[in-house]
Amino acid sequence: MPRVPRPKITLVELPSPEPKRVLLASPRGYCAGVDRAVITVEKALETFGAPVYVRKEIVHNKHVVTTLEEAGAIFVDEVDEVPEGSHLVFSAHGVSPAVVAEAEARNMQAIDATCPLVTKVHREAVRFARDDFEILLIGHEGHEEVEGTAGEAPDHVTIVDGPHAVPHIEVKDPNKVVWLSQTTLSVDETMETVRLLRERFPNLQDPPSDDICYATQNRQVAIKKVAANSDLVIVVGSANSSNSVRLVEVALEYGAKASYRVDFADEIKQEWFEGVSSVGVTSGASVPEELVQDVLEVLASGGFTDIQEVKTAEEDLIFSLPKELRPKRAS
Repeated sequence: MPRVPRPKITLVELPSPEPKRVLLASPRGYCAGVDRAVITVEKALETFGAPVYVRKEIVHNKHVVTTLEEAGAIFVDEVDEVPEGSHLVFSAHGVSPAVVAEAEARNMQAIDATCPLVTKVHREAVRFARDDFEILLIGHEGHEEVEGTAGEAPDHVTIVDGPHAVPHIEVKDPNKVVWLSQTTLSVDETMETVRLLRERFPNLQDPPSDDICYATQNRQVAIKKVAANSDLVIVVGSANSSNSVRLVEVALEYGAKASYRVDFADEIKQEWFEGVSSVGVTSGASVPEELVQDVLEVLASGGFTDIQEVKTAEEDLIFSLPKELRPKRAS
């Protein structure tokens, strides 16, 4: 992906009580679902030519969206903004059946870049609704992923926006209730929400497998280890990226004295480094690695040149591209 130029900044090197170091979390950055979604838009542009329309942001990252826009992608909020018959990509966060039907009615050439782990949750919602369960969907009201999942079974889904919402939940039959979740939540907060739900509904059923995605969990595990030994944690990621925002919260909860989220390295502020000797760095699952390297370059200008990687897991999962973009087999 070509670089979008940004201003370069440098830090004044301040004295610190101990030798300066950077604890670099691993895993960090792109997950398999994000990688698949971004490549889907790039391949669609390459295959069909510009413009290719994308409903919502393909992933929640400013840099990625801006770069794809410059390559010819047009991002829209709703299907009715797209000329009939156009190529339309559904974002990694997924869409409801109503959106799919609208695209079909407008004769769109739709390409589904929904993360397969999100698709799994959609299928769970369909199955539990078919069996007449009430579905308590733990997630953030208004988030695209939650809207898409809820849209699979709107008459069966109640959104639970965190532990504070639990006392207000009402169900028709407490013996036929199941919980599902948005894939990018804080693991700890989600399990606390489930605990509180189970206190109210003892027969609450669990999903057949964990809904919070492996990448979200891995990044949270890594930042917990980093945060315990960091004066400051910098999380690279956008404000609308749920998993990036959670990483800031997790860092503070697990011992970091301060934690900030930045989209770009030029947002780093000099005043953060007063008395700081250890800086933790990570990035959300929709963040390209070059943005992390930009942050490390700025940190180096302030004397943070000793980089120690803190690895807690290996990731090697790869998802295949949507069928419309896979190479044609020779007959």
